Amino acid sequence: MTTDTRLILFIEDSDDDFFAAERAFKKAGLKNTIRRLTNGDRAIDYLTHRGEFEEPNSAPLPGIILLDLNLPGLDGRDVLRFIKADGKLRKIPVIVLTTSNAEKDIQQCYDDGANTYVQKPVDLQGFIQAITHLKEYWFEIAILPREEA
Repeated sequence: MTTDTRLILFIEDSDDDFFAAERAFKKAGLKNTIRRLTNGDRAIDYLTHRGEFEEPNSAPLPGIILLDLNLPGLDGRDVLRFIKADGKLRKIPVIVLTTSNAEKDIQQCYDDGANTYVQKPVDLQGFIQAITHLKEYWFEIAILPREEA
């Protein structure tokens, strides 16, 4: 079985959560390049090639997006709605990876087009296990859409 190695866009403002996830990615054997953005405004700029990401080669479209909900500026809920409303971006799977387990957040994210909703594990071992499962499903089992030429 082949592993999809396209870019992962990780939209996460917490350094601690990002570094824990990064360690978990390595432990899980994930070889994908990970690009981190720390707020929703930069994420939209990246995905639409605006501002510092105007040059298309500086912002390749990701194969998958990991999205925190509680971001400074434009929050993750707005980023999710933007992605799923855009004809070119909507096919990119978005995994909401957040601390919230509020039923309202879960329901709203699925209503807005999230492909998966995962509550962030509180410890490194839990992060490793969650990332391993995400890797197995999203990069080894699921067939992701290819970027159109």
